[in-house]
Amino acid sequence: MQRQIVQTRQAPQAIGPYSQAVRVGDTVYLSGQIALDPATGELVRGEIEVEVRRVLDNLGAVAAAAGGSLDHAVKLTVFLTDLTQFGKVNEIMQQYFRAPYPARATIGVAALPRGARVEMECVLSLA
Repeated sequence: MQRQIVQTRQAPQAIGPYSQAVRVGDTVYLSGQIALDPATGELVRGEIEVEVRRVLDNLGAVAAAAGGSLDHAVKLTVFLTDLTQFGKVNEIMQQYFRAPYPARATIGVAALPRGARVEMECVLSLA
């Protein structure tokens, strides 16, 4: 199958040598998103909730550019620099995802790019 690169200005541009997403058939692999404002390229500041919402908005924009939405998510990986924020992440996720929820892993990490506190990557199935 042929790879299709997905790109949108509605989400931050890649800050390294990678694509925002790659579609292969009906599967879309979304690169990790941190809480960068797509208009400025700067990390949003504030409570963790502000970062989580920006990350999910960024993922949603890339999903839309691929012809889908977060409703098509089948796998989500969450990276947190502070696992005590796990409950807040869950609360906000319920505003962006509906049952049946995607499979998910949450991983505690020492650091993320640009000093972000949360990063998420996602796999969509458009079938």
